[in-house]
Amino acid sequence: MSDTKTPGARPPLMPLDEALARLLENAGPRLATERVSTFEADGRVLAQDVVSALTVPPRDNSAMDGYAVRAADCEAPGAILSVAQRIPAGTVGAPLAAGTAARIFTGAPIPEGADAVVMQEDTALLDGESAQDAFGRVRIETPPAAGQWIRRAGEDVAAGDVVLHRGERLSAQALGLAASVGMDMLEVSRRPRVALLSTGDELVMPGEVAPQDMKPGAIYNSNRFFMRALLHRLGCEVSDLGIVPDKREATIEALCQAAASNDLIVTTGGVSVGEEDHIKAAVQWLGSLELWSLSMKPGKPFAYGRIGDAHVCGLPGNPVSSFLTFLLLVRPFVLTLQGASRVAPQPVPMRADFDWPRADRRREFLRARRNAAGGLDLFPNQSSGVLTSTVWGDGVIDTPAGQPFKAGDTVQFISFASLLA
Repeated sequence: MSDTKTPGARPPLMPLDEALARLLENAGPRLATERVSTFEADGRVLAQDVVSALTVPPRDNSAMDGYAVRAADCEAPGAILSVAQRIPAGTVGAPLAAGTAARIFTGAPIPEGADAVVMQEDTALLDGESAQDAFGRVRIETPPAAGQWIRRAGEDVAAGDVVLHRGERLSAQALGLAASVGMDMLEVSRRPRVALLSTGDELVMPGEVAPQDMKPGAIYNSNRFFMRALLHRLGCEVSDLGIVPDKREATIEALCQAAASNDLIVTTGGVSVGEEDHIKAAVQWLGSLELWSLSMKPGKPFAYGRIGDAHVCGLPGNPVSSFLTFLLLVRPFVLTLQGASRVAPQPVPMRADFDWPRADRRREFLRARRNAAGGLDLFPNQSSGVLTSTVWGDGVIDTPAGQPFKAGDTVQFISFASLLA
């Protein structure tokens, strides 16, 4: 292999929305699918609609513990009815005769002839007076309305309904819904195989060197820890290739190794313009670089390319830049690989409780958190190296390029909770 590829002129900064659109266009082909137990499908992306073969609930049933009655028999307060039968959940009762009630429990089918349920708190149980009062008598203290405390057949799901759609990322409640229509197995996208590597001669792993023994210029590799956690939360199978020295040959060797067996390579550091930044040039040498250098702050030196069939996302080395470019770009890319239908961040309008007079020429993401008054407070240090801002804050304010704002203005807030699920 001869070194004939040379980096071109530095391109203009690309708008974030354009970069994301191009990134997602390249997220193909979609990953293969597999069938897994519904128990094991949490967080996976559904590859096939779930269609219900039954009606849920299958019959009208009681929403309360109480008494099934005919509303016409209880029009006057204090009406006394004979309790003729007892209907637990899972048992079908006999038709309800006029002038009688059935003791019924939550979830039990409503007997034929009954049109209301009176919860037991609105009744008083009396002794029976005859053999017909098999379970005593009940006084109805409050007259019921027809239909009261009855859950109708099919009010949750009708047979033939699509209850979960292809492309949904399965939540705990979605698994419950799938189980409620009898699905013990689900068709999902396979887990993405992702290689993770960090670059930088200054990086040291916690535990290898005590804080008091750190050499001047050395820093602990924080990126490696939150990157692994974020990838695992997205359902990825992660191969951690560790720290790669700031050398061109070592970078090329690591990328070749990663590209051989992974769908995606995520790197941190080495994508800027310094003499020790080799990721961008190595990707160009081994494959193709599709985009680089974004009009966003923090996170400008983000890169995307391909080496063979493997995608490469090169993230900046500064921890806040790395964290935010992952959430705003890599996360939607990984979800799109899995066929997810909803991948973009969902900002919500909120009130800023501070002034921001110094708008940047780039689109800026300010670390902030919600306060007790329903507004947003700003972390005082917005440097891309201040990782404490991401722990103190519970989201970012998406600030358009060149647009200052004042306290009381409405801004667009993206919560970390919406991005870390």
